[in-house]
Amino acid sequence: MERNAFFDNAKLVLIFLVVFGHMIQPFIDGSSGITTLYMWIYTFHMPAFIFLAGFFAKGSGSMSYIVNLAKKLLVPYLIFQLLYTIFYYYIGKNGWQAGVFYPQWSLWFLFSLFSWHILLSVFKKIPAFFSVSLAVLIGIIVGYFGEIGHAFSLSRTFVFFPFFLLGYWVTEGQVMWLKRKSVKIASLVVLAVVGVAIYFAPDFNSGWLLASKSYGELDMPAFGGLARLLVYITSAIMAISILAWIPKAHNRLTHFGTRTLYVYLLHGFLIQLFRKGDVFQVNTFFDLLGIALLSAVIVLLLSTKPVQGIWQPFIEGRITIIKNVFERTADRLDHRT
Repeated sequence: MERNAFFDNAKLVLIFLVVFGHMIQPFIDGSSGITTLYMWIYTFHMPAFIFLAGFFAKGSGSMSYIVNLAKKLLVPYLIFQLLYTIFYYYIGKNGWQAGVFYPQWSLWFLFSLFSWHILLSVFKKIPAFFSVSLAVLIGIIVGYFGEIGHAFSLSRTFVFFPFFLLGYWVTEGQVMWLKRKSVKIASLVVLAVVGVAIYFAPDFNSGWLLASKSYGELDMPAFGGLARLLVYITSAIMAISILAWIPKAHNRLTHFGTRTLYVYLLHGFLIQLFRKGDVFQVNTFFDLLGIALLSAVIVLLLSTKPVQGIWQPFIEGRITIIKNVFERTADRLDHRT
């Protein structure tokens, strides 16, 4: 089957926003504009990313499938948990002593992705509407329990699972429905209204979008469930609005969208170095534009074949890229002789 360029384009745009969001995070306290941009991005970028992950999920619950998932997701998690711990120690970052079940940086995604696949083997047996509704209900309920937090990535696993499950249930035709002109026009209104609402919202805690804290920690112990439901609705509408504008056609950058896992796992080393060295300041629009351009460069750099070749053994447990390079080099030498 021909690969649909829309999905690779979407993943590329979203991974750029992940990197860009992490780049501007240190500056959100000093600027209402940057705070608004940061929160606006976080309303949709991870829900949309997780939705796409669910779209490509197979949904098998066999033992061989689970073992393969563990090799693909948990082994890289353990490797990068160790690498980030060592890295944090050497740069003097606080919190480097996190245990193996307290994900460093953004490694929670690997742990949660494994858990979503396991949950899917059960939820796929329930009709789509009821399974997604149940997942949303669970995501709302877990916020009332302070014990469910960062450990094992439990809070994010349950809170973001509805997006993964929704991705599993939708068809390619339903996703392409978003490309209709009426949807694209309506999406512009949504994107603008949410941006304005975030700007004028009083003290909106980003913890609602990060999904790792209980309602008590977010200072809404009684009505946190209602607030999370509103966040669910907002995130879903925002994700739809962004996906509506993703190009369908293949372009020169599309193939980089197949390498987003490398960017996701590796960009943290650069971001943390920048933060530790207090390298950047954002005082003008052009500073922000420079940060955006640097974020794009980071995405493209970490998507290159040389970077893939070096890190493939750690991320995929294979050395096919290095092996192919050696084989091609050997063939060239043979032809010359």
